[in-house]
Amino acid sequence: MSSVLQILSPQAEELQARRRELADLRRKLADKELELSTENAQLHLFERRYQSVVGQMYAELDQVKAQVLGLASKIFPKADNFREEAESAREQAREFHEESPEEKKPKEFNPPENLKKLFRRVAKRIHPDLASSAAERERRHELMAKLNQAYDGLDEEVIRSILMEWEAEEPAHDKLELGEQLVRVVSQVAQVRKRLYEISDELEDLTLTEMFQLKKNIESAELEGRDLLQEIADDLEEKIRETKTRIRDLAYDFI
Repeated sequence: MSSVLQILSPQAEELQARRRELADLRRKLADKELELSTENAQLHLFERRYQSVVGQMYAELDQVKAQVLGLASKIFPKADNFREEAESAREQAREFHEESPEEKKPKEFNPPENLKKLFRRVAKRIHPDLASSAAERERRHELMAKLNQAYDGLDEEVIRSILMEWEAEEPAHDKLELGEQLVRVVSQVAQVRKRLYEISDELEDLTLTEMFQLKKNIESAELEGRDLLQEIADDLEEKIRETKTRIRDLAYDFI
């Protein structure tokens, strides 16, 4: 019995080695993109929760502040800063009502394991850092943005449609010469490594944001049996009462 031993050229061996390296990096990249998307989704959900509990009270506080400053501007008509600050407070209150989401949102973001697996699968196929041209990169960016949005909404159907959409238009690279394939894979390896570093930086920056720190503090307080978010709301309610009292006093003095 005879066997045929295939001997690869050094360039072909290098291509195989680089492809194995790229396959490993793509798995790591999909995992990190999933981690980043999950952290962002959880933070967005917390922001909506925060706005629903506290945002309305901040808007009300801005409104009563505007009333205080408006009365102050009448009592001291030569003080332009009172009028400017009153308008600023009214604008902040208006912005809240314009941006405040009306729809009900779930209290937690807990994607099932099958959805996470699907996200990884799609991310490995469509990731922008696997592009070989500017046009292809732009298209992959569009699909990646759609993927993150669909994952945020726990929409498995949309995620599957993104994969089907990409498979229908995925460019073919199997006709490239051996040297061209090697150059392409080496470039992809470099781009994926760069993106992995960027994700690490983005995750670190995310943990340093004020909203993320507030989220962690509230979660830690909940483990101790405290409702820190409600405590913040109670404190704001007291400030609103105090400010309304100032309005009555100012109105009395003005009259």
